Amino acid sequence: MDNADEDSLNVLIVEDEVLLAMELSHLIEEAGCRDVGHAMSSDDALDMAARLKPDLALVDVHLQDGPTGIEVARHISIDRGVVALFMTANVRRLPDDFAGACGVIGKPYSEHGVRSALRFLDHCIRDGHAPGLPPAGLQLAPAWAAHWGLNDLPRTA
Repeated sequence: MDNADEDSLNVLIVEDEVLLAMELSHLIEEAGCRDVGHAMSSDDALDMAARLKPDLALVDVHLQDGPTGIEVARHISIDRGVVALFMTANVRRLPDDFAGACGVIGKPYSEHGVRSALRFLDHCIRDGHAPGLPPAGLQLAPAWAAHWGLNDLPRTA
């Protein structure tokens, strides 16, 4: 699970579908990041975020224990300081504040889109500003877009 160097972005996968988690793990490594673990439920996600202190968490809305991903993202982003990114087919279920998450990639997603989004977010997290507009498929939360120096990005669904 660890082909990246020690300066790589550490990414936690919060996804209850094993095959999707494995695919995401592969894409994380291809993007030059480090997969630090997989959580399938909200309790696992909260525990792993506290123990592993990832830089980024990829969070699905619907987990083993139900549609708890929104609360997971809210807790780990606000209380733990982990940047959360939703990876979900349920984009319309996200609250206007994105529950503190930096944005969303809607399912189904492309491999290229996920790799591009990870590289973009790596730059944003490390440097504190966006390297340009977000790649296609990545919708940033308005608060995070402003935080990273991108103002007035429209919310699309």
